[in-house]
Amino acid sequence: MHRKDSLVSSPSLNVDTIVQGDCIEVLNRLPEKSVDLIFADPPYNLQLQQALLRPNQTEVDAVNDAWDQFDDYAAYDSFTRAWLSGCRRVLKDTGTLWVIGSYHNIYRVGVILQDLGYWFLNDVVWVKTNPMPNFRGVRFTNAHETLLWVKKSKDQKKYTFNYQAMKSVNDGVQMRSDWEIPICTGAERLVDENGRKVHSTQKPEALLYRVILSSSNPGDIVLDPFFGTGTTGAVAKKLGRHYIGIERDTVYIRAARARIDAIELPDADDEALGRAFGPRKLPRVKFASLLERGLLHPGQALFFDGDRQRTATVLADGRLRSPTGERGSIHQLGAAFGNALTCNGWTCWFYEEAGCLYPIDTLRARIRAGDGLTE
Repeated sequence: MHRKDSLVSSPSLNVDTIVQGDCIEVLNRLPEKSVDLIFADPPYNLQLQQALLRPNQTEVDAVNDAWDQFDDYAAYDSFTRAWLSGCRRVLKDTGTLWVIGSYHNIYRVGVILQDLGYWFLNDVVWVKTNPMPNFRGVRFTNAHETLLWVKKSKDQKKYTFNYQAMKSVNDGVQMRSDWEIPICTGAERLVDENGRKVHSTQKPEALLYRVILSSSNPGDIVLDPFFGTGTTGAVAKKLGRHYIGIERDTVYIRAARARIDAIELPDADDEALGRAFGPRKLPRVKFASLLERGLLHPGQALFFDGDRQRTATVLADGRLRSPTGERGSIHQLGAAFGNALTCNGWTCWFYEEAGCLYPIDTLRARIRAGDGLTE
């Protein structure tokens, strides 16, 4: 089955397509503020001067493609400034951009991003669990690449970050900025009829899975100005996002189209595709509202972590009072009781009803449901 299309946030765009052409020219033709997320894997300007040989004198299949060759740093910087300017024009005011690079180029890219007004959110280190060795033995093995995650400006208030989804991906632990992911090998690596790699720098889908899941929502438009063999498009399709790819090379385009067209998916709702419905997305309810609505009463006892021996008294102004006279919000007193720096008071304080203890968060849920504020 094919997954049903989600709503397209910019109906004037032709989405789920690959546009053949120079990325700068195509970017300048796209509507302003029309895409939600950009992932860019630009040329790294590796400056490979000669063939790279293994100890047995066989040649390494390294990056020597024409698209990665520039006359000098000035030419590379000019190219980088042009495509990043085009990306900033087409990115929505709520959108973000990711760009990946190595030590050859990422520091130059970072300076240009700042010069253009972008604002850094994170730099993420992709730690390659199976890197290519340093065959000559004259340097450390280059085992990582760097991703820069930026918003359009320092003043941009809204952007998508699916924190809870990334925490779940990481087995319930907050996702860190070092991602251990193997390079693209095996069945995922696209090869031609002679068994040679179709693209010299094909990225693993696992890397794009984290990028797209973390910083977009189902139905969003993801743009990749250096589409290559379509990793961004493949992952976007699997996650219910729309994609626009820009690519010059006809060989890459054919491989990308075949790859994406071969993806068959079941129908899936937005939650299955990663849309966040956590508490951060819900309207705020103040603790005092529980008193105003008569769900709790001044003088009532609350129990910390469901322990009937550790109690606090509800005060009329929405604070709690401990048996030793400490006063504070549900979060402040919860942190004090738990000997922690912070505490989510909604989940650590319990109230009694019909002889049973329940977290006060259930009362907050009643208010949201009664006011029609639930998702």
